[in-house]
Amino acid sequence: MSAVTRPERHGRQMLFARIGAAGQARLAAARVLVVGVGATGGAIAHALARAGVGLTLVDRDFPERHNLQRQTLLDDADVDAGIPKAVAAAARLRAIDPDLAVAAHATDVHAGNILALAAGHDVIVDGTDNFATRFVVNDAAVKLGIPWVYCGAIAATGATMTIEAGGKPCLRCLYPEPPPPGAVDTCDTVGVLYPAVAVVAGIAALEVMKLIVGAEPRNRGLLHVDVWEHIYQPFDVAARADCATCGRHVFPAFEARDGGDVLATALCGRDAVHVRPAGRGDAAAAVDLPGIARRLAASAHVVQTSAHLVRFEADGLTVTLFADGRAIVGGTDDPAAARSAYARWIGN
Repeated sequence: MSAVTRPERHGRQMLFARIGAAGQARLAAARVLVVGVGATGGAIAHALARAGVGLTLVDRDFPERHNLQRQTLLDDADVDAGIPKAVAAAARLRAIDPDLAVAAHATDVHAGNILALAAGHDVIVDGTDNFATRFVVNDAAVKLGIPWVYCGAIAATGATMTIEAGGKPCLRCLYPEPPPPGAVDTCDTVGVLYPAVAVVAGIAALEVMKLIVGAEPRNRGLLHVDVWEHIYQPFDVAARADCATCGRHVFPAFEARDGGDVLATALCGRDAVHVRPAGRGDAAAAVDLPGIARRLAASAHVVQTSAHLVRFEADGLTVTLFADGRAIVGGTDDPAAARSAYARWIGN
């Protein structure tokens, strides 16, 4: 953890009376889990790192050039090197503050590993791009009694909500069920502006700081912002007695743990599918990337190899295989086709 208060670095922040030396000490001792370090997650992590908060970054993806317009912890060299987003973001934050405690996990967040990932953290931050993962985070946070901050941005708008430890209300009070496929816009259909990301992520980061230092007021409802139209609109969210998560403590995200089958999920707004292979639900064992690259060289076009991934092209698809056995199959949005490609070229 960030062990001590450092006035030479955070003195201007400590001058703000509602933080002060005592609040800075709490920030320095805290640990925050950031799930997804793309646009909003990266911006929140950036703000918290500069505030002196220890971080654990988790992201399943790798950087692409279209990310660079809004994902400020990444750069062109990260794209060329094939460095996973979590690893690249952690390196950038360590360069900002070499004494900051920052851990990185290039892995998928799901019901099988979220409880282990979240344990020991003071706050969880949502930097994801899909409601399936958000519901897993919500259920885990309420189950473990950890507060968390929901955050998202699309086009020129953003939304954030602070969920206290134990919920009441929680995300399922706002959305009892995830929106159906195709019901919400994505950044690939309507775009996203970095100023919208920066504004909503700044608000979310400040909410995390308030949770850590024990300050009020907090954003316990849903705050919607439209930076283009200059609209900042709060909505009250009532706790629901019939809420499966914070009302009845059923935790639906953990009722349907995937078993031994390959899990393939189309990525929101992208012509790609994320594949998590059988037997890698709770703990992922490393795969032999160099050995796989050598084997593939005879029958597929290997585009890139690194300590973190192997990327190859075959059958009109681009497959990025990670060290934990996961893959992102580009060129299709059909989970069955992605599973088939995984089985054919990687095996399982």
